Amino acid sequence: MSKKLVIKVTAGADAPERCSQAFTVAAVAVASGVEVSLWLTGESAWFALPGRAAEFELPEAAPLPELLDAVLGAGRVTLCTQCAARRGIVAADVLKGVRIAGAQVFVSEVMGDGVQALVY
Repeated sequence: MSKKLVIKVTAGADAPERCSQAFTVAAVAVASGVEVSLWLTGESAWFALPGRAAEFELPEAAPLPELLDAVLGAGRVTLCTQCAARRGIVAADVLKGVRIAGAQVFVSEVMGDGVQALVY
């Protein structure tokens, strides 16, 4: 049975260490061959937009754009429907490869066999 990691990141620039940790774990898991689904919720929703990850700064942390690119390249990145709507973000605004989906899709992902879910 294959393992899948679903990570929900709720933090952005408001909690940079927590945010960076979520993206780092997602990128390391992808690099290790784990199937990864990264959910952008709350303040991390802004990172679904072009250029926003480049604005994120945290000393001694891997650059957020590189981490995000790694996950987009080999995993799945999803922007929460309600979080996007609250911020006026629509599908045409987001980075290529980012989908917008809601709680029903999240629940179906975390309830699958061999799934480990983490929330940051």
